[in-house]
Amino acid sequence: MKQSFCKINKIEGELVFRGDKSISHRSVIFSALSEGKSVIKNLSNSDDVASTINCFKELGVEFNFLEDQLEVIGRGINSFNEPSSQLDAGNSGTTARLLSGILAAQNFNSELIGDESLSKRPMSRVANPLRLMGANIVLSDNNFLPMKINKSTLHSIEYELDIASAQIKSALLLAAIHLPKESKIIENLITRDHTERMLQLPTFYERGGKIIFASQLYYPKKSIYNVPGDISSASFFIVLTLLSKNSELIIKNCSLNESRIGIIEVLQQMGGDISIISQNRNIGEPIGDLIVKSSPHLSNIKLEEKIIPNIIDELPILSIAGIFAEGDFEVRNARELRIKETDRINAVCRNMENAGITITEFEDGFRLSGSPKSQSNIFESYGDHRIAMSFAILGMLLDNETLINDFESVSISNPMFLDQLAQISN
Repeated sequence: MKQSFCKINKIEGELVFRGDKSISHRSVIFSALSEGKSVIKNLSNSDDVASTINCFKELGVEFNFLEDQLEVIGRGINSFNEPSSQLDAGNSGTTARLLSGILAAQNFNSELIGDESLSKRPMSRVANPLRLMGANIVLSDNNFLPMKINKSTLHSIEYELDIASAQIKSALLLAAIHLPKESKIIENLITRDHTERMLQLPTFYERGGKIIFASQLYYPKKSIYNVPGDISSASFFIVLTLLSKNSELIIKNCSLNESRIGIIEVLQQMGGDISIISQNRNIGEPIGDLIVKSSPHLSNIKLEEKIIPNIIDELPILSIAGIFAEGDFEVRNARELRIKETDRINAVCRNMENAGITITEFEDGFRLSGSPKSQSNIFESYGDHRIAMSFAILGMLLDNETLINDFESVSISNPMFLDQLAQISN
């Protein structure tokens, strides 16, 4: 569908976001792995998390949707049912990659598939390290889905990640918690840490890197998960508020995980007026409230390589802030953007060209120069929720009407996006 956006006057009000998508995936997964009833509150209502739930239904896990929470009747260790059909991860790379680590440890054969977009995203990056653990995994000729995971016997592993990816790390950790002997996973570029945090895995920091240990001792037990609000979904509204005149937005109960607030830190360094208040902890995760105010004098900064893994999903919306800030906005060391739901480097560059921005495209990023032109704009989402929402935000900052093609993709992460905009915009 095409969705139109017009310039807004200001942002004012308060938002509470549905559960963080990354934490929601893991809450479902850990509940399914545990034995007995777990309860998840404020679960993400995204299509991606629904894909994780549907896969576990096929494995025999029972889900009871109540008014404000989800009850999960976990199966316990090595007790899933053999699926009678392929497990469909939809558009969710998190579902496919994390589930691969669990399925590799089961006593049956299974097969993972996904939609057209997910079927173009590389899976050898997770299959190869799982193979080092003894997993029998067969991918299509081009190393994409479908992924056939045949019954095998796993063993513990010491493995140093060669790709900065929380999904790969989590797949290995989820395989490792099925094994009696301890595995050791080493990452040199720190990535999102929800898996090790929520499972309370032993972790140590050494020479700028991180070492994580996992074994059957840390298999999840039934629990109550109260999922904090999604910081990635909030980032679009944060940028819109910073760039709008006479605006102020309060965001309540938001995830403030140190590996997720890189977007906040970058925007603050650029001159963004963002305050963190009322901090506390829940399920091992820091949470709190944000106050965001108009910031008319932003300046671009150099994005260091070490921060890129922790802002990789927010780079499209950060690029919108960048074209309104002083100086050129440049992203490097972000090759991962090319293998997301779409090639996000290409998507950002092509849409920025349409907005009159001078672009320089690199294999691992881009440079943006100049200011957007006041013209009639049509932007492509490329079926990617983050591209759609980023250029919707741009559309609300331009004088003339903006159209976004294939805007329905926003349901992948935030089906409430338009309703939330209506709630706070004038």
